[in-house]
Amino acid sequence: MDRIRITGGNELHGIIPISGAKNAALPLMIASLLTDDTLTLENVPHLADVEQLIRILGNHGADISVNGRRERQGESYARTIHFTCRNIVDTTAPYELVSKMRASFWVIGPLLAREGRARVSLPGGCAIGTRPVDLFIEGLAALGANIEIDSGYINATAPIGGLIGARYVFPKVSVGATHVMMMAATLANGTTTIGNAAREPEVVDLANCLNAMGAKITGAGTSTITIDGVTSLSGARHRVLPDRIETGTYAMAVAMTGGDVILEGTDASLLDTALEAIRRAGAEITPTETGIRVYRNGGGIKPVDVVTDPFPGFPTDLQAQFMGLMTRSSGVSHITETIFENRFMHVQELARLGARITLSGQTAKIEGVPRLKGAPVMATDLRASVSLVIAGLVAEGDTMVSRVYHLDRGFERLEEKLTRCGAIVERVTD
Repeated sequence: MDRIRITGGNELHGIIPISGAKNAALPLMIASLLTDDTLTLENVPHLADVEQLIRILGNHGADISVNGRRERQGESYARTIHFTCRNIVDTTAPYELVSKMRASFWVIGPLLAREGRARVSLPGGCAIGTRPVDLFIEGLAALGANIEIDSGYINATAPIGGLIGARYVFPKVSVGATHVMMMAATLANGTTTIGNAAREPEVVDLANCLNAMGAKITGAGTSTITIDGVTSLSGARHRVLPDRIETGTYAMAVAMTGGDVILEGTDASLLDTALEAIRRAGAEITPTETGIRVYRNGGGIKPVDVVTDPFPGFPTDLQAQFMGLMTRSSGVSHITETIFENRFMHVQELARLGARITLSGQTAKIEGVPRLKGAPVMATDLRASVSLVIAGLVAEGDTMVSRVYHLDRGFERLEEKLTRCGAIVERVTD
């Protein structure tokens, strides 16, 4: 099993290319099930989650071809993938596939809209009522779907003649449920209005792609999305937007270590709130012709309080990384997590490096320390794993991060990108 060894102490200088967004690529790939034409996606990152979804879509009958080529955007791979699903050969998404990646559950929307039926396993670790799968069910039911839960599967069928447009207001903002209801509604009869919709850039990216395929969607990026159903969708060519979580992560790495780095191929407007928090922590961030420049030299890291919130608030997917940054601040900071339960699992691992963090409910109190010291640590999830990398970049000695398969789910060529900017980061294969 792979591990990553980090030897701390080096500033970062150079260029880091930002990959396409995983959180945009996954729903865009799933949208290919809505048409029998070819959907071509550019700037698709090479990640474990993307590869898993390729297998899942193939199970449903998609023919998939990948053109991987080394582009000038730094030295990273930006892939173009063609998805053609002329016939849905299986409307079942089995447990052995869905359990490995929660987002694969989203195939329920396109399958139900196009084929009138879907049998999809509940995601691993999911309980109705405590995780937002109930929002998916309620949203699809509002479109007329009949839904039954049996033996760990959701069996969904559309009325004769297809799904029916309706108005539905989510009781809680959910990015995934917004994706699914928006995709399902594109082929529904009549008009669908989604209230309290997620406003994330990835939702806008999906809407833009669906519109290029012939959908009629307005309001994406606001809390109210309107979809006028059409009888069919065509193929399209669409470029996946830059990964704002990767952008914020590397910006925090520069703020942590000091240095001067261009984050190439990204867009600052995708994460204004997070970048402002990093500025308040002491980094300078300015736009460039190709992305953004992040710079910190001389001044220390200042304590900053943040509260996670749906977009345009501070992203929950950057909470762990920001906690890593705050471990070296010159005072006391507080981070309050409002989106997910149990998303402070990285606290104990950061403590192994010398961090001082105490928890009170959903708020973490971080007392900055003058130094961290390398130690063996264990990644507990995707974002927690990279918070350990950020801390390890300044820790004295070596930090060995195990379970890095979590990192491979969401960060393309992380050790290569950091090494090219002067960090000492090495993947170790046992």
